[in-house]
Amino acid sequence: MSPAAACDVATQNDWLRGYMDDWYLWSDASAIPEPAGYDSVQAYFEAWRYPGDAVVPRDRWSYIESTAAYTQFFGEGKTLGYGLFVNGIELTLPLKVRYVEPLSPAAAAGIRRGDTIVALNGRPADDIVAHDDFSVLSPAHEGDVLQVELGGGAVTTSVRLQAVTYDLQPVSVAKVLDMPNGAKAGYLVLKDFITQAEAPLADAFRQFRAAGATELIIDLRYNGGGRVSTSAALASLVSGAAQAGQVFAELRYNAKHAGAISRFTLSSAPGPAYPRVVVLTGARTWLVVNGLKPFAEVITVGGTTCGKPFGFNPTASCGNTFSAVNFESVNALGQGRYYSGIAPTCAVADDFSGQLGDPAERLTAAAAGYLQTGACPAGSATTVAPRGARSRAAAEPGDRRGMWAD
Repeated sequence: MSPAAACDVATQNDWLRGYMDDWYLWSDASAIPEPAGYDSVQAYFEAWRYPGDAVVPRDRWSYIESTAAYTQFFGEGKTLGYGLFVNGIELTLPLKVRYVEPLSPAAAAGIRRGDTIVALNGRPADDIVAHDDFSVLSPAHEGDVLQVELGGGAVTTSVRLQAVTYDLQPVSVAKVLDMPNGAKAGYLVLKDFITQAEAPLADAFRQFRAAGATELIIDLRYNGGGRVSTSAALASLVSGAAQAGQVFAELRYNAKHAGAISRFTLSSAPGPAYPRVVVLTGARTWLVVNGLKPFAEVITVGGTTCGKPFGFNPTASCGNTFSAVNFESVNALGQGRYYSGIAPTCAVADDFSGQLGDPAERLTAAAAGYLQTGACPAGSATTVAPRGARSRAAAEPGDRRGMWAD
């Protein structure tokens, strides 16, 4: 859709009304708000959110971001930030570092997964968690400073981070694990579903097959959404050439665009298929599990996935990119509607310690154990509710809340 003719609020709101009435998934399910009386585009956009019904929850996925930030992430594979991610969705103490971007200021400063955060910019961790406010982790500009106090015991360390725009490394770990029964398992961590992930994913699978890995562990616990096409590329590497042309995801639009159904299919990938795969999941994991189910035995280890079977055909206007829900996704069997997430095969609570890819790390060890015994670990814990149980649209930085058709 063409952008607004002018960028004053009234013109933008009129444009937004037309766009949402035409393309918003739920435009026929509730009253259309009139743009008069809304003094900002954001306020009018919020008025459009579908309030939910007995089956479908309130729209917590649609959002606006600057076109510069959108293009930077999806086009250039870069982002502005500190590269520090915490267990914010879980709202638990201690506040821990759950992930560090490999090419970020946090990594350069030596911060590691499992470090305990005492304070951020002088604000105690318990106060941050109590108020569910992690905004300090999202800088507004390059050069913004984040003072991180680490420790939790008698000795604390203060680390100063300065925000920069850094390159993402969407596949941060790819290795072959030797299991006690003599089998080999390929293990990889995928965080961002962007085109820059596709070459390292293909490299990882070549490495796995060359090493004779007959099992597969894909760590998606910290994935925050991204391109459907990249998700299909990963599924193709799992399913091999035999499933080429099969539907991975079917995108269904509103009644006005019922004929606009689009399908992402599996491509031919070299090497044999992996008939089963263990996916490490959590409250951030999205499309791959549902899309793979018709083609492989998918065992999930970790937490319930986030409930976000919806996605966007983003449109830009006046310097902003609008990711309003345009479609709902189903797999080749027509399965979807996982609004409350997908429950794990083995519920194992992430303790946010141990390095990703270490065979002794909690979820990785549980996955390897299942591959050898076919059983979940004794005393598997009940995990926290997925993001879908919370009303907040974004608890942490770097989280994309859906899937993008491209």
